[in-house]
Amino acid sequence: MLVLLKTIREAIANWWSEFTLQTKLLAVATLVVSLVMSGLTFWAVNTIQQDARLNDTRFGRDLGLLLAANVAPLIADHNLTEVAQFSQRFYSSTSSVRYMLYADESGEIFFGIPFWDAQVENSLTIERRIQLPEDYPGDGEKPMVRQHMTPDGAVTDVFVPLIVNQKYLGVLAIGINPNQTAVISTNFTRDVTIAVFITIWVMVILAGVINALTITKPIKELLVGVKQIASGNFKQRIDLPLGGELGELILSFNDMAERLESYDEQNIEEITAEKAKLETLVSTIADGAVLIDNNMQVILVNPTAERIFGWEAAEVVGSNVLHHLPSAVQMEITRPLYEMAAGECESAEFRICLNQPTKRTIRILLTTVLNLQRESIKGIAITVQDITREVELNEAKSQFISNVSHELRTPLFNIKTYIETLHDYGEELGLEERQEFLETVNHETDRLTRLVNDVLDLSKLESGRSYSFDGVDLAQAIEQTLRTYQLNAKDKGVELIQEVAPNLPLVLGNYDLLVQVFGNLIGNALKFTTAGGKVAIRAYQLDPKLNSSGTLREHNQSSQVRIEISDTGIGIATEDQHSIFERFFRVENRVHTLEGTGLGLSIVRNIIDRHRSKVHLVSEVGVGTTFWFDLTVFDEEKPLKLVDLTIETPKIATA
Repeated sequence: MLVLLKTIREAIANWWSEFTLQTKLLAVATLVVSLVMSGLTFWAVNTIQQDARLNDTRFGRDLGLLLAANVAPLIADHNLTEVAQFSQRFYSSTSSVRYMLYADESGEIFFGIPFWDAQVENSLTIERRIQLPEDYPGDGEKPMVRQHMTPDGAVTDVFVPLIVNQKYLGVLAIGINPNQTAVISTNFTRDVTIAVFITIWVMVILAGVINALTITKPIKELLVGVKQIASGNFKQRIDLPLGGELGELILSFNDMAERLESYDEQNIEEITAEKAKLETLVSTIADGAVLIDNNMQVILVNPTAERIFGWEAAEVVGSNVLHHLPSAVQMEITRPLYEMAAGECESAEFRICLNQPTKRTIRILLTTVLNLQRESIKGIAITVQDITREVELNEAKSQFISNVSHELRTPLFNIKTYIETLHDYGEELGLEERQEFLETVNHETDRLTRLVNDVLDLSKLESGRSYSFDGVDLAQAIEQTLRTYQLNAKDKGVELIQEVAPNLPLVLGNYDLLVQVFGNLIGNALKFTTAGGKVAIRAYQLDPKLNSSGTLREHNQSSQVRIEISDTGIGIATEDQHSIFERFFRVENRVHTLEGTGLGLSIVRNIIDRHRSKVHLVSEVGVGTTFWFDLTVFDEEKPLKLVDLTIETPKIATA
C-alpha cells in the first residue's frame, strides 16, 4: 500500500512539474476564485434562509392577529357555525396555512382545520387537546410565534390568545407553511454552486492533463529541436504521432529542418527562393502583417493588411510606412514606433476606429524583432486585427442589456411600491383600496411576464436553432388565433373579420411559429384600434403566373399565399415605419400611453425571416395599418429537409 501511495505521489509530482509557471498560477487563481465565489454564494444562501424565516415569522404573526380579530367576537357570541364557515373559507383561499386549531381556555380543542389524527400529530403532536409551549404567556394579548422542522421544511406555529372585552376565551393556533419559492431558490442556488465548483475543477484538471499530454511534451520537443537547429545541427528531427495544428507544426518543423539541411549545401539563389515561399506563407495568415526595419521602411506586407489599409493599388514595400498609413493610425503609432526602434520599449497595443477606406475597428500590435543573440533590434512587426464584428457584438449586447434593464425597472418598482404599502398599511386601507393595489400588482406581474417571455422567444429565434417545416393549414391557424382574441375584441367593441379564400392550399412553414405571428399582429391591431373599429385578417393565393411583385414568375419558382392583417387604428407615422421592427421600439411612446414590451414585431420579423419571406407594412396615421407577407405553397412531391429540434426554452407562466 505504501509503495502504491509513493508511486501515485511521484506520478502527481512529475505531472505537476510538466506544467509551466503560467499554468500553475492559473490553477492557483482558479482555486482561489472558485473558493471565494463558493463562499460568497453559501453566505448568500444562509442570508436568504434567515430572511425567509424572519418573513415567515412576521407573516404568521400578522396573519394570526388578523384572523383572531375576525373570529374572537364570533366565539364570544358562541357562533361556532360562523367561525367554522369563516375558517374554512380562509383555509381554502390560501396555501400558506397548514392548519388552524381553536381551543378554549382550558386547552380543549373545539374546532380545527384539518382535524384528522395523522395531519394534526405531524404538525403539533396533539390529540384533541392543544399542547401549548412552556413559555406561552397564557392570557396575554401578544401572540407567540415559534418554528419547528418537518420533512417539508420549517413550519411556523403561531399561538394567538382570543380576548374579547378583556376576557380570555382561549387560543388560536395557526401553522404557516414555509415559502416554497425561497426554499426552492435556496436549494437551487446551493446545487448550482456545487455543480459549478465541481465543473470548474473537472475542466481545470482535464485541461491540465490535455496540456501535459498533448501540448507540453510536443512543445518541449520543439524547443529542443529549435535549439539544435540554432546550434547548426540541421539533422535534428521530431518524431511524434500527433494530428491537428501541433501535428502540422511538427511536420512544418521537420520540413524546415530538411530544407535548412539542403540550404547548407545550396547557394544563395536557392535561399532567396525559399524566402519567397516564406512570404507566401505569411500572406495566407488571417491577420494583417507588416514588417518594417528600424528606418520605418516596409520590408513585407500581406494581402490582409493591404485590404485593411487600402493599399491594393499602392506600392508600399521599400517606402516609409508612415506615409501610407491612415491619419488616425499614423497619429497613434508614430511615437511608439520610434521609441521601439530606439529600444525604449518592446511592444505596444492600440485599438483604433477607421473611417477610410471602410468604417471598421482594428487592433494593432507592435512587436520588436531581435537578432539571434537578442541584443539588437532588426525591425518591427506590425500585426493588424479586424475586430469590427467583435465590437458590434459587444455594443449590441450592451444595448440589449440596457433596454431589458430599463423595461424591467418600471414594473418591478411598481410591484415593490404597492407590496410595501400593503405590508405597512394593510390594516389601515379599505377593502377596495387593497383590491385595487392587488390588481395593480397582478397587472404589473403580467406585464413583467410578457416581457420575459418575449425576450425568451426572441432569444430562441436569434440563437440559430432549427425548426421543422411542413404543410400548414392557414385556415386552421387563423381560426385558432381569432378564437383566442374574440373576447378581447368584443370587450373593446372592435369587429374581427376573417377573409380566407376557400380551398386555400397548404403552405410550407411551422404551425406554432405562424400562430405566434398571427397572435402578435392581431393583438397589436386590437390594442391600437378604438371601439367601433375593425380588424381583418385575409389569406389568398397569388396568381400562379405572377410573383409577389406582379412580374411574371420564373418556371422553377413556387406559387405563394399572401396573408394580410389590417386595422382601422391610429396608424404609424412614416418616420417610425423603418424602426417599427427593432427591439424595444414602441410607437405608443409618441402617440399614447398603452403598455407593451416592444418585442412583438421584432419576433414577427424573425419568424417570417425563418420562412424565407419578408413582412411589409402600409400605414397612414388616423386611417389604419396593414401588415402583409407571403408564404410558399407546400409541395408534397419535394422531399422535406430534416432539421434538428433543440429543447424549448421554458416560458414564465402568466398569472
